[in-house]
Amino acid sequence: MKSCASHLCVGVLGVIAWMGLWVHCNIPDSLCGAYLNGDVNYAILTSIHSKVVNLHERTSPQPFTCTDFDLIPFLQSLAAIHTIEEINNSDFLLGIKLGYEVCDPCASPTKALHCVEQLLSINGSLPVLSDYSDFRPSVKVFLGERYSELSIAVAKLLSLYLVPQVSCSSSSPALSDKLRYPSFMRVIPSDVYQAQALVKLMTRFSWDWVGVVYGDDDYGRAAYQSFQQEAEGKVCAAFKGVVPHYLDHVDVDKHIKDVANSIRASSAKVVLLILKPQLVERLFKEMIQSNTSRIWIASDAWSMFRPLTKMKDINQLGDIFGFSFSMGNISGFEEYLRNLRPTPGARNDFIEEYKQLRLNCSISPLNCSVDDLLYAVDLREAYRERVATYAIAHGIRKLLKCNETVCSGDTNFPPWKLVKSILSVNFTLDGTTYSFDENGDFTDGYDLLMWKKNDVGRIIDVVGKFLLKKGEVEINSELSINTITMSRCSETCRPGTVKFKGNVSCCYNCTNCPEGKYTDKEDATECLNCTADMWSLGGSSKCVNFQERFLNWSESYPIALLVATTIGMVLVFTSFIIFCVHRNTIVIKKADIKMSLFMLLGLMISFVSVIMFIGRPNNHLCRAQQAVYGLGFTLCVSCILVKAYRTFLAFMAFDPIKQHQLKKLYKPLVNLAMLTSGQGVILLFWLIFRSPRVEPKWPGSGLVKYILCDEGSIPGFAVMHGYIALLAFICFFLAFKGRKVPHDFNDTGVIIFSMLIHLFVWLCFIPIYITKDMTDQRPIVQASAILASNYGIILCHFVPKCYIVLWELSENSRASVLKRLTRHISDDSANADITVLQESGRITPDSGIICLDVGSVESFVEISMISKYVSSTIRTVEMLNDDRSSNSPAMTR
Repeated sequence: MKSCASHLCVGVLGVIAWMGLWVHCNIPDSLCGAYLNGDVNYAILTSIHSKVVNLHERTSPQPFTCTDFDLIPFLQSLAAIHTIEEINNSDFLLGIKLGYEVCDPCASPTKALHCVEQLLSINGSLPVLSDYSDFRPSVKVFLGERYSELSIAVAKLLSLYLVPQVSCSSSSPALSDKLRYPSFMRVIPSDVYQAQALVKLMTRFSWDWVGVVYGDDDYGRAAYQSFQQEAEGKVCAAFKGVVPHYLDHVDVDKHIKDVANSIRASSAKVVLLILKPQLVERLFKEMIQSNTSRIWIASDAWSMFRPLTKMKDINQLGDIFGFSFSMGNISGFEEYLRNLRPTPGARNDFIEEYKQLRLNCSISPLNCSVDDLLYAVDLREAYRERVATYAIAHGIRKLLKCNETVCSGDTNFPPWKLVKSILSVNFTLDGTTYSFDENGDFTDGYDLLMWKKNDVGRIIDVVGKFLLKKGEVEINSELSINTITMSRCSETCRPGTVKFKGNVSCCYNCTNCPEGKYTDKEDATECLNCTADMWSLGGSSKCVNFQERFLNWSESYPIALLVATTIGMVLVFTSFIIFCVHRNTIVIKKADIKMSLFMLLGLMISFVSVIMFIGRPNNHLCRAQQAVYGLGFTLCVSCILVKAYRTFLAFMAFDPIKQHQLKKLYKPLVNLAMLTSGQGVILLFWLIFRSPRVEPKWPGSGLVKYILCDEGSIPGFAVMHGYIALLAFICFFLAFKGRKVPHDFNDTGVIIFSMLIHLFVWLCFIPIYITKDMTDQRPIVQASAILASNYGIILCHFVPKCYIVLWELSENSRASVLKRLTRHISDDSANADITVLQESGRITPDSGIICLDVGSVESFVEISMISKYVSSTIRTVEMLNDDRSSNSPAMTR
């Protein structure tokens, strides 16, 4: 490559000093702006100027005129040159000197192709060959370009020759396509990962409603498409704006104003800008004029553009975040910049141009307050040029078979041989290991940046990282997420609710999870099922264990049952004492002391069964509840049946033969044992084949499970109660048949009434017990029914007799009995019959007391005859009154 003529360069610098902003190295035979000859030469493409003058007015293929000196690409080119010189001064490539040629594409793809053509030319022309296998240009590798649009254009041409191209900042996903760009490599991740980082950042801050503005070029469109794919279902674009890529486009200002209006009109509080820094600067000016504040997210194209940090009133814009490629410090680079000059044997017109522009403060109005390059640009931004330069050098070292003493390979190799060597490098630089993946990309990560406010503008600070291997944004502790403005289409769905989406995925309503499901995170999309032993109410954020519910000793119902049971047991015990003490009285004798005591035993057992319904049940207790009640109450009803049968035999006018046959069946203790044993057999079969057991009952909703006793066999449960009901009905029937007998001489009335109480209680119990909604009330209902039946028997059979024995003992006298007997005399003819009875000795006064022996069936028959034939004659009463003074023997059979 021929070098620029010195006198022309001096002339150009003079023009620059006079014009302030303009520069153009228009040399017919070379486009280079910096040059150092070596054994292996790098071609460095870097847009040190960011604009081609009047590109849209270009009507003939005349030379390009560039303007707008850009400090960042200039710094990056210096970092590459500094690294090349560092390698040359080391023993890394023994006997090999690296050279470079720098060409400025001025951010124009067309001019970038012109640079490639010039750099690959041999003797001033680019040969057209059918086979480029032995094509050996002076440059062996291209370093650059900065912008993806330029790198794509260059990579398409270089793919023809398979000349390796290594970029430090072109992040378009399209460049990972090895079929289209087989010789392209880059020391940064693809924008696919930047899109992941952006979406992760947005979800971390709960931003799902954002505006997007991107440039209408290959980089902008590809970056937006990657973001759109990654954000699907997570982040939605409230609006999108497109701005022409070329800065001198006639409609660029109009598009900027349209985008500004869209930002102001949108409810989105976050705006992603995938633009060149110069376009961002124009947009920010519009925002500052209208005093519009938003949260701005920078793409890597402008996240480190320091001139923007010094814009007037930039602090009015709101928070600014962004991602940059991982940065680092270049050893000795700061000292190199302080003594900025070309190395001996090299030429660098850009350094001279920079010095002239800085002297005139005409680099950019944003930088007029900056003394020199050290403070105008963050030196860490140039670290990727150092990495790329070393990656290429390692590829050259491998290709040339270098060792500690010599490099034995031919330095004039065809460039395509270097592609494989560079792709396969794996090296460590400044403590970090680097390598390319199968797409020719680095996959390390990004630094999360925040433009923090200070008195003079903004300072760019690293506040976190996004590492590709972890796939998460890590934020430093000093950054408080709670202070960041929210930007959401809908309110956050709290735990316990899920998003019910509409047409736009980010706009939704929050609906509660149903019972049995939950969500423990915000903005969940699906409710989770509870495990088998846990449950949740509607809208719950977690599942909890079921609450066990049973008749607890401390609750009101069980206490009431206990009180009622205690009172009943006291009445049973008191009745037992009274019956034993006063067993010789007429009332007690008439009640049949043996059967009465068995009745009291059955009632006591039945009351004990009520206590078993209280507390947490177990299988044994469930069986005992039914068995104890069934046997106890059956014993009690069997006693009543024996009494009713005796009355039935005594007062019913049967055929004498049938009466004699039925009388043979009257064996009280045997009858009692047989009737009770019948219930025992029923209970035995029930307990053997399908006995009651504990079974939690759950109504299907709520957190309460009722720990209840399951009947086991419904037929067994029904037969047990049906047997008692059958005995009670027989008692009722027999007593009803004898209802006309004077009540002073039998218990038919109390039997009828007590059995009616029992049957009525249990008829009411059945529909309540079988109702599903009353499942949890079953123990209370059954215990209450048992108590009601027990109290019916106590109050009918025992309490009245105890009252008579205790408070009306005088009413048992002979006169009282005779007085009550006269109430049943209704015919004067009965006088003769009583006289006959007196003469026969069946009615005789004895010590003033009338004693009726009712211990046998025969005496009951005779009493029935009295009831049938005694009339209401006054003489009978007088005769009985006269007998008070005599000591006749008692009436006996």
